[in-house]
Amino acid sequence: MEGMQAYGAGKAGGAFDPVTFLQQPQTVLRIVSWLFSIVIFGCIANEGYINRPDEVEEYCIFNRNQNACNYGVFMGSMAFLCCVVFLALDVYFPQISSVKDRKKAVLADVAVSAFWSFMWFVGFCFLANQWQVTKQEDNPLREGGDAARAAITFSFFSIFTWAGQSFLAFQRYKLGADSALFSQDYTDPSQDAAGAPYTSFGGDDLESPSGGGGPANSEGAFDGTGGYQRQDY
Repeated sequence: MEGMQAYGAGKAGGAFDPVTFLQQPQTVLRIVSWLFSIVIFGCIANEGYINRPDEVEEYCIFNRNQNACNYGVFMGSMAFLCCVVFLALDVYFPQISSVKDRKKAVLADVAVSAFWSFMWFVGFCFLANQWQVTKQEDNPLREGGDAARAAITFSFFSIFTWAGQSFLAFQRYKLGADSALFSQDYTDPSQDAAGAPYTSFGGDDLESPSGGGGPANSEGAFDGTGGYQRQDY
């Protein structure tokens, strides 16, 4: 049963292999998404606020719309934390012995990853639209243009990295749901086998020492066909 896996992981209690963990597609996508969130957050937080030469107060580089910058900073920081949480869950996932808990974790991965893919799609459209309508006179020195374009570009890439995570999580869910081994009554192989129910032999299956059953011999001992025979003295 070594090849069988519950929702993409083997039996609980196995040793953690960092090389194998880092080579998994979902781990690669999580790390890439984590890096993208840092780039987006850093670009907007560091160079996303500018001002005119005759002004002191700084405004958002995206059409002076504070909501655009706030959205990008919030999404970048929250995506960063979400990636860290799911990376930690991936490390701990093989130690989960309950199939029900594994199922909940995988379903949460599907839903959260799909949610973030949608939110990055919204963010990409929002930032791209605000950048398109930005007036040149609001930024005559053209400061922060590269940072704004980088934030838009990596927002676009984040749509596909999070969608890929959702797809891989759904594949793991199908792997566990379609396997008859991992039904609701499944117990992990590492658990003590002493808890298995004991099946005793039924008394009807036991044979008598003489080889024939006791009741069968008693019935065949006298059938009445011989009749009464007289004894001569």
